[in-house]
Order: sequence, then structure tokens, then C-alpha cells
Amino acid sequence: MIDVHIHLDQYPREQLPDLINDWQSKGIKGVVAVATDLRSSYDTLELSESFPHVVFPCIGWHPEQRVPTEQEKLELLQLIKMEKERIVGIGEIGLPYYALQQLGEPPLEPYVELFTSLVQEAKKHDLPANIHAVYEKAEIAFNILQDESVKKAHFHWLKADDIVSTNIMQAGYYLSFTPEVCYRNRDEPLIKNIPLEQLLVETDGPWPFAGPFADRQTTPLFLNESVQSIAKIKGYRPEEIREKLRINAFKLYGLHLRR
Repeated sequence: MIDVHIHLDQYPREQLPDLINDWQSKGIKGVVAVATDLRSSYDTLELSESFPHVVFPCIGWHPEQRVPTEQEKLELLQLIKMEKERIVGIGEIGLPYYALQQLGEPPLEPYVELFTSLVQEAKKHDLPANIHAVYEKAEIAFNILQDESVKKAHFHWLKADDIVSTNIMQAGYYLSFTPEVCYRNRDEPLIKNIPLEQLLVETDGPWPFAGPFADRQTTPLFLNESVQSIAKIKGYRPEEIREKLRINAFKLYGLHLRR
């Protein structure tokens, strides 16, 4: 099993050796660790050095915050260039939705410009973009990907209307589903419709979940329960879903080249 979207740098650093050993002993083959800003990008790269066979790093700038300064943006682009052989993707990147009110409703254009420049970098280096874009922002992000002829993209925890979701799937982009599939029905129609070849799973850890996961620290081990629910929805055996998820993660993120 591969967790394709986790904020590993947000876990207590001193706990990570024991946590990762536990995850591996219980079937987790690796995690795609995403970053939120420059500091997070550097920390995620350091974690990939400490755990090179299990932590596959992405670097980026999370959209639910202020846009980077010009200096920060240049440093991030330079870091991508320097580490392009080591990272497996550009992320977490995208467009803001939840934080816009907290940020004082800033204009969207700087976020669009940043997202566009980062997906251009992803395309230039043949890396997938790990994307945060929900509701009406998902359509804007999708249109940017199409305008830039980006082929490798992964929408994490997508929330969008049926038309946009269908367009995303028809473009061949990947979607990842969280442990919410175990206790909410919202994603069930999307899971039914998505081709198996574009299906992924994630935790977005350490983000907390409800239902059977309430009051539990979020870990990639939750994915075993996600697979059970997805298999039931799709009408496949859990082991068939598990193997397809592994193949998809390896294919999109080039993990077979990183071992």
C-alpha cells in the first residue's frame, strides 16, 4: 500500500522512526510526502534522506495561505530544479478555497499565476502535480492543466460537481480518496465511476477523521480499511483493489525508479 498524500513533516519527528517501522511491518510500502511551503519542502527532503526506501518527497506551496514572496517563489523554483531527480512530484499545490475569508478575500490572480508556474515546472521535469483544488476552484485548476497540456496530475480529496469530475477523469488524471470512504457516502458515486487505472488512496495525515477513526492518530494504516470500502463499492476483491492501487501509485510517481 502507498499513501499518496501525507504531510509527514507535521508528525512529531521523534516518533517517526517507530511509526514508520510499524507502518512497514503492517504492509505500508511507502508514502508520498507533500510539502506546504519552503520550510516544509526542506524538511520533507530531509525525511526522504532519513527514510529513503519509504518516504517519496514532493515539494511545493500549499494554496490555503498567503502567496509566497517573489524571493520565496524563486527559491522554491530553484529547489525544484536542484532536486528534480530526487523528488517524485510537485505538491501540494493548487488554488485556495477554505482560507479565502481568513485571508481577507485576496484576489485569485496571484494564486492562479503561482499554480500555473508550478504546473509548468512539473511538466518541464516530467513530474506529476499533486493538487489541492475543490468546488469551483477544481474547474479553474483543471482548465489550467489543459491549457498547459499537463499530462501527469493527481487531484487529492477532490470535491467538485459531476461535470468537472468527469472532465478530470476523462483527461486521464488521477484521484485519491481518504478514509472518509469508510463512513461517508459523498465519494461513492465518484468511486463507482472512476476507472481503476486512475484510482489512488491517501490519508492527508495528520488530518483527523471521524467515524471509526475518531480519536485515533491518522496513519497510513487507515488505508487498509479504505480498501475494504472501495472494494465493496467497486465490486472487486480487496486484494485486487490493493494491487491496482500499488501499480497506479508506482506508475504515476515513478516509484519503481526510486527503489
